[in-house]
Amino acid sequence: MAKDLGVPDNIRLLPLPPYAPELNPQEHVWDELREKEFPNRVFNHLNAVIAQLGAGLPRLAEDHNRVRTLTAWPWIVSLNLTAC
Repeated sequence: MAKDLGVPDNIRLLPLPPYAPELNPQEHVWDELREKEFPNRVFNHLNAVIAQLGAGLPRLAEDHNRVRTLTAWPWIVSLNLTAC
């Protein structure tokens, strides 16, 4: 979109749709966190939300298999992400 963006010759830009959860695995991580840590909850203030997030996010991060099922899709795993 940026007309002044200098793109190196070895980089190819691919436009993505504005909303594509199948291309953004973090969408599924946040959905999982919301469903498991914030179900049917009403918070009186933002500090309570932050405290709940502070407790729930480490629990999710410790469950490697659950995070893997949410994010390690075949097309992502197959990428060769080596830096030169």
